[in-house]
Amino acid sequence: MTDLATNPAFLRKTYDETRDLLTQARNYIALQCPAETKGLTAPARLLVSQESLRVTARLTQAMAWLLAQRAVGSGEISLERALSTEFALSGQSVCLDERWSEEACLPPALQRLSQRSLDLYCRVERLERMLRQKLAS
Repeated sequence: MTDLATNPAFLRKTYDETRDLLTQARNYIALQCPAETKGLTAPARLLVSQESLRVTARLTQAMAWLLAQRAVGSGEISLERALSTEFALSGQSVCLDERWSEEACLPPALQRLSQRSLDLYCRVERLERMLRQKLAS
């Protein structure tokens, strides 16, 4: 198994994917979403806003965790500190909630962003779990 703690290059692909997905989400929310939600009812617009915020929460949580791992790789902080509650991936109750991600009123582009952000968040959660197990052994 690749040693995640001493090989930050292993995380680079996930970091790059997160950065790109953050950019796509920002562009969608700022530019495309307003036009796609113009004719929706107030409850449907609220659902779109809610799911947009969930996408943002997943991506910012993943990016914060990945930045802490990069700090480990560059020697700025220890792995123990990076895996402390201060830098731990959080927001699971919001980020893992999928109840409305496939609602018919959600624009298809938002549904795709939602699924991709969920997949990424779950992957980062697995990486964190792997590092915690390695640190405990």
